[in-house]
Order: sequence, then structure tokens, then C-alpha cells
Amino acid sequence: MAKRIYEKTVRELFSDLISELKLKPGEIIERSQIINWFRQKYPRIKTSTVGCHCFRLATNAPSRIHYQAGSSDDLLFQLDAGRYRLYDPKSDPAPIYLKAQSDQLEPARRSQNSEENDQQEFAYEKDLQQFLAKNLELIEPELRLYKDDEDDQITGLEFPAGDRFIDILAADKSNDYVVVELKVSKGYDRVVGQLLRYMAWIKENLAVENQKVRGVIVAREISEDLRLATSLISNVTLLEYELKVKLNKVVREGK
Repeated sequence: MAKRIYEKTVRELFSDLISELKLKPGEIIERSQIINWFRQKYPRIKTSTVGCHCFRLATNAPSRIHYQAGSSDDLLFQLDAGRYRLYDPKSDPAPIYLKAQSDQLEPARRSQNSEENDQQEFAYEKDLQQFLAKNLELIEPELRLYKDDEDDQITGLEFPAGDRFIDILAADKSNDYVVVELKVSKGYDRVVGQLLRYMAWIKENLAVENQKVRGVIVAREISEDLRLATSLISNVTLLEYELKVKLNKVVREGK
């Protein structure tokens, strides 16, 4: 159980924010307003924690499934990457609670390309993400999934970094951060910029003094241009994964 920083939970403080700002139905509130309110009144709560709660409390945010959101969290409705309004149960779509609901929206958010191969690749990446999040020791011994100090339901699975999401945010045995980016097919050099952006965001918004941030790219195949692009970056590791299938014969009665 995470240790509570203030007397109220972050969820309860969101309700206080809405009450104090007198937010009316249909009125828009910017994420920057929410973050600034917390910075002024509750500075010990990390900006990343506030950001995670924006997704957890938004009924139509696909990533809320990773925060075990329930009906008591149905507070906001997300309009775009940085704007929200109050959730209206009479007119808004049913809140997302389950992975099946999230999967219907995720491909559209991630990419406008609806080609069959792209959708299959997306599904495989989600499977790989779930598997590695539960088996981080395959990447590195003693590696563990990040958990928020204020709310242990907020983890490093699809961790929000600004308006984008880190596939897996982990912590190593020295309590330094490890940003893991996944590619189910071939990893190309363009993924380096994305990874470095995430690492810089964690360094600026989450890491404390002397806490290091490094990156890991996991792909089925690492391209030569990716090897070259990372050859001068000491804090980025490249890994190729290999899938193995084992078949067991089923013994039937009378056979």
C-alpha cells in the first residue's frame, strides 16, 4: 500500500479542485490548469501522478484500464490531449473499464492507418507489452515495474509522458528509471528520437537528484541503422526477442 502524502487522496483532491473552480457541466478545463492547481496547493504531489489521474478519471481514456478505474472514478470526459469537461452519464458513452472496451479505441488513437497488417502488429505489441511487464527479469535481473508513491494502482504500464505513452516504465536495483520501448517487427533508427524524448521527460518530471534514466529498445529485429544511431548513446540498450512455441500431445481416453 502506497503511503499517502496528504490527508486526502489525489482522487478526493480532484473533487476539491472541481468544487473550488466551480466547474459547470460542459465547461472545459485544461490539463495545465489542473497541474497548476496541484502545484500551488499540493506541491509534494508529483506532476506525473496528477497526469495519470487525468487519464484514470476520464471515462473515455483507453489507458484508464491500467489504473483499475471503477465507477467511483467516473469524473471527467477527455476532449483531446489536453482538455477535459465533466462526465455526463446521460449523454456520454459508457465508461471504459475493461481491456475489450479499450482495444476498440486504441488503434484509432495510435494510428489512422487501418491496414490489416498494422492492426495485427498493434495487437502483437500489446501482447508483448503485457508479457514483458510481468517478466521484466528477462530484460534485466531485479528490474521491476514502476509504481507511484502516492497511488500504487498507477504503474509503469503505458505511463503517460506528456501527451504520449511509454510502453513500460521500470526501475532497476539502484532505483534508477528504465524506459522500455517495444517494436514487434523491425526496429528502425526513428525509434531513437521517441525513446530519448521519453527519457528526457522522465528526467525532468519524475526523477529526483542523482537518479539516472536509461532506455531499452526491444524489437524482433534490430536494423543496422538503429545499431548505428545508438552506437554513441551509452545509456540505451538494444534487445531482440525470440518467440518459442511448445506443443504438448493431448492423451485421449481409448487411444
